[in-house]
Amino acid sequence: MYSKNIVIVDDEPRTRQGLQRTLESWNNGDFTILTAESGEDVLRIAEEKKIHILLSDIRMPEMTGLQLLKTLKEKGMSPVVIIISAYSEFEYAQEALRLGVVNYLLKPIGKKKLIEAVEEAVKIMEKQVRAGMIEKVVDEKIVDANTKVDSAKDTIRKAISYIDQHLKDEFTLKDVAAHVHLNSSYFSVLFKEQVNMNFSEYVTRRRIQRAKELVITTNLPINEIAEEAGYKTSKYFIKIFKEIEGMTPSAYRKANNERAF
Repeated sequence: MYSKNIVIVDDEPRTRQGLQRTLESWNNGDFTILTAESGEDVLRIAEEKKIHILLSDIRMPEMTGLQLLKTLKEKGMSPVVIIISAYSEFEYAQEALRLGVVNYLLKPIGKKKLIEAVEEAVKIMEKQVRAGMIEKVVDEKIVDANTKVDSAKDTIRKAISYIDQHLKDEFTLKDVAAHVHLNSSYFSVLFKEQVNMNFSEYVTRRRIQRAKELVITTNLPINEIAEEAGYKTSKYFIKIFKEIEGMTPSAYRKANNERAF
C-alpha cells in the first residue's frame, strides 16, 4: 500500500553501491532502497519521506554516523538503525547501543550477514508499527473503565465480558441485565456507578475502538467493518465514528497509514 524506505549512507561509493545491489536483489518490492553519501543527504531525504531502516557508516566527513543518529532523534525521527564500520572500537559500539542501534556490522560485510541484519531490522520495524497502531486506537475512557472493572462486582465484570464478546451482535441493556440476572433499572445504575460511564456510551466507545483496530490493521471495506463492529448500516456507523474521532473511517485509515508508513 505505502512503500517503505531503506536508506544506505556511506561516503565510499563502492561500499554504498555494493550494499544497494545486495539489497535490491533481496528486495521483493516492499522497500525503496535509497542511497546517500553524507549525513546531510540523509537529513534532506528525511524531510521528504519517512526512513524506516537506516544503514549508516560510522565514520564520515563533516557528520559522523553517531552525530546523524543524534540529529534524527532530536527531530523526533526513529528509524531502525544498523551501523556499518571498518572499525571495531568499543566506544563506538557502546555509544551506538545507547542511541538504539539494533546491529553493528564490520566491513567488509558479507551478503548473507547483511541480509540477515536487514531482515532482523524489518521484524523490529514491523513490531514498532504494530505497537504504534495499538497506541493509536486506545480510548482512554475505555482504559479507565476497564481499570475500574478490575475491582468491580462480579456481575459487572461478567457484563463487560459479555459486551466485549458480542460487539458484532445486536443486544440491549435489558439483554445484558438478563444475562447477569439483574433487573434492568438496577443494572443500569450499578453499571454507571462501577464503570463511571453509562451503558450505551461504553458499548458505543467499545464498538468504535474495535472499528479503529480494523480500519488501520486490515483492508476490509468500511461497510464490512461497520458490520463487524455491530452496526447495521455503514451510514450510521460513519456518523458515530465521525462524532467520536472527528473524521470519517476512510480519512482515519488514510491518515494513520501515512503516519505508519
